[in-house]
Amino acid sequence: MENKKKILKTLFVSTLYLSAFTFGGGYVIVTLMKKKFVDEYHWIEEAEMLDLVAIAQSAPGAIAVNGAIVVGYKLAGLWGALVATVATIIPPFVIISLISVFYAAFRSNVWIAQLLEGMQAGVGAVIASVVWDMGADVVRTKSPLSIGIMIVSFVATCFFHVNVVLVIVVVAVLGVIRALVAGRRKRS
Repeated sequence: MENKKKILKTLFVSTLYLSAFTFGGGYVIVTLMKKKFVDEYHWIEEAEMLDLVAIAQSAPGAIAVNGAIVVGYKLAGLWGALVATVATIIPPFVIISLISVFYAAFRSNVWIAQLLEGMQAGVGAVIASVVWDMGADVVRTKSPLSIGIMIVSFVATCFFHVNVVLVIVVVAVLGVIRALVAGRRKRS
């Protein structure tokens, strides 16, 4: 029980910290969660983290919150999901509440506008890093099917402007079919 309390406390502090100091959306926080829980704490394997990110991305809602839910659940069950979710929601709630109070002053402030523009460039770099890392993980599997799915999905969304939701649904169906086929092979 003591170990679970320690995990919950560390999970709360980590997700609160990540949420408080991460700007640029959910993909940025997911990358930092990977660095924290895979690389630093070694609580989750890299391949499993990729699966958790896929689940978080596929579910409706904010990816940062979905990521916190799946990581928290993986680490400590329902309590972990609850603790990680609350910790992830607190910082944006407080920040947005404060900004809304001072919105009129922020709206016309040149320094704030320049700060936000500079942050956009940094966020773009972080998202590009996430894409690179996740793509490299897929390539490392050396699975022609996975690599093909990744390439076709990229081309479909970037060049043919196929709706991302449609791509996710098709890829999810392919994943289910792949799992069923693998299960049948295992039983044979």
